[in-house]
Amino acid sequence: MLHKSKRSLIGITLCIFPFLNVIGQVPVNGFYPKKNSFTLAPSYGYKSYDQFYRGSTLSEGNPAGLGEISSSIISFYSQYAITNWLSTTVTLPYISVESEDGALDPVQNVAQIDGIQDLGIFLKARVLEKKFDNSSQITLGGASGVTFPVGNYKGGGVLSLGNEATTVNGSAIFQYTTPFKIFSELQLGYSIRNSNDFDIPNAMLYSAKIGYYNKFLYVHAKLDIQNSMSGYDIGTPEFGNAGGPAILPETEVDFTNLSFDFYVPVYKNALGISAGYGTTLDGRNYNKESVFSFGLVYTSR
Repeated sequence: MLHKSKRSLIGITLCIFPFLNVIGQVPVNGFYPKKNSFTLAPSYGYKSYDQFYRGSTLSEGNPAGLGEISSSIISFYSQYAITNWLSTTVTLPYISVESEDGALDPVQNVAQIDGIQDLGIFLKARVLEKKFDNSSQITLGGASGVTFPVGNYKGGGVLSLGNEATTVNGSAIFQYTTPFKIFSELQLGYSIRNSNDFDIPNAMLYSAKIGYYNKFLYVHAKLDIQNSMSGYDIGTPEFGNAGGPAILPETEVDFTNLSFDFYVPVYKNALGISAGYGTTLDGRNYNKESVFSFGLVYTSR
C-alpha cells in the first residue's frame, strides 16, 4: 500500500525558474517511480517583483530603474522510469519577461523578451532503501544532470531569460517516511556553471522538505537555499567597472526560497492537477519575488 500510494503521486513537480539566473536545484524528489512508468507535467507560472537585493541589502525598484518586472513561464516536465531504482527527467521552459512600466532594458534595449530557455536532462538513482517493522522507511539516492541553452537568448541585461550557461548539477537525496504518510526530505548538491561569455560562479545547493500524502492528496512545504562561491555585488564599483547590467550573470547570487506545492489526482490516479506558491525569504543580488503556478500531471504505468 505504501508503494502504491507513492507511485500515484510521484508525478508532482512544479518547476519555478527565477529570472536573473537559472536555479541550480536539480528538479527531482525522493520518490522513485515504478519501472516503465511515464509522467508528463506541463505547468504555467507567474511571478513579479519590485524589490531586489542590492548585495545583501533589500532595495526598492529594480536594477537600472525598470520598475516592477513580471515573468510568465510555461514549463514542460517529463519523467520515465528505466527501472524501479533509476529514472530520467527532462525539463524545458518557455519564458516571457517584461517591465510593467515599459522601461527599456539598458543592455538589450527592449521592454519585453520571450523565448525558450534551457533544456535540462537528469538521471536519478536509488542506492539504498530500508524498511522498518512499523512501516516507516528511509531511502538514499543521488541525481545528476545538465542544463544548456536551446533558445537564442542573451545572458546580459536585467530582462534576460537566463544566464546563457551550461550547468552541471549533482545532488544527494535522503528521505524518511513515517507510517502516517508524513515524510521529510533533505538534498545537498553542487552546481557547476560554464559560459563562453561570462565567468559564472558555481554554487552549493541545499533543500529541506516536509510533506504528507494519501490517495486523495499530496502537499509539501520546501525550503531552497543557494550559496554561490564567488561573484560581484550589484551596485559596487567593481560591478560597475566590469560592465554593470551587462555582466549580471557574474554576480554572487544567494537566496532562501520558501514554497508550498499541492497535487490532487482527478481521474484514476492517472491525471491530476497541481498548484504552488513560492516566495523569497532572503537573498543576495537576487529578486524578492512571489510565484504562483498551476499545472496538469499525467502518469502512465
